[in-house]
Amino acid sequence: MKKRLLVTGCGGFVAGSILKQAGNEWKLFGVSRSAVPGGRSDLTHLQFDLCDFSRLREVFADIRPAAVIHTAAKADIDRSQANQAETEIVNVGVTQQLITLCRDHGTKMVFCSTDAVFDGKKGNYNEEDPPHAVNFYADTKIRCEQLVQKELNDAVVARLALVAGLPMLGAGNSFLAKMIASFEQNKPVMAPVNEIRTPIDVVTLGQALLELAGNDFAGIIHLAGNTPLNRYDMSCQIATTLGFPTALVIRTNSADDKNRAPRPADATMNNTKARRVLKTRMLDFADGLRLTLGTKEK
Repeated sequence: MKKRLLVTGCGGFVAGSILKQAGNEWKLFGVSRSAVPGGRSDLTHLQFDLCDFSRLREVFADIRPAAVIHTAAKADIDRSQANQAETEIVNVGVTQQLITLCRDHGTKMVFCSTDAVFDGKKGNYNEEDPPHAVNFYADTKIRCEQLVQKELNDAVVARLALVAGLPMLGAGNSFLAKMIASFEQNKPVMAPVNEIRTPIDVVTLGQALLELAGNDFAGIIHLAGNTPLNRYDMSCQIATTLGFPTALVIRTNSADDKNRAPRPADATMNNTKARRVLKTRMLDFADGLRLTLGTKEK
């Protein structure tokens, strides 16, 4: 009998990779507010707002999933900073409801957090380093992490590095897709040299999250690539790989933009634990980029 997997935010970038790559061992259910174009014939798509908690409880009781991968969130850092009440409800309120449902139904939860939980003052953060928020989005994610760890014994807090790649199912929010569109129109791409990350490709990330949903691991894990890069060097490498001139990449410093919410400078994450406990291989940026460029929505 197939295990039931519920994926929230199934119209999103990360969820699309999960659903596209899920194997036959899973019976798939996805929740999103809007319709998901294309998709898998074996995916049961449920279209409703996760903030409708009574509907969420009904759906959960009906599906009784073995695992939930919770990707849904208000993830735009600047919009979250400007709309804190809405962000609070979606990021914290929905997560709390799902925690309660997972606990009551014996469901394993894989909660998708972020490298933005760190303040960026040291870099190469491991799972034991204390998080410290520099913006409201990160604050909601830290509080969710704490709730998950406090109330669930077998849950996973997966901190995701910057996700690079092309949408595998639906549209999603891919910085790489936007960058390619700009390059193709000979438009410059602004890239901050002061923001350093350990980007992970969306293909590998989807595989890792599926593995975590199906194995016995519990606790915090950093899903990150092997290569620390600032956003400028990353963009130049993407341009070169695609055959575009690096002159289209404009070096900036995001700290100079006072209209943006603060970002951590060096939010690089150490992926030693992921490389030790997962069968899914964490990749160098060049390998991950080649992998995701070869995977387009069919």
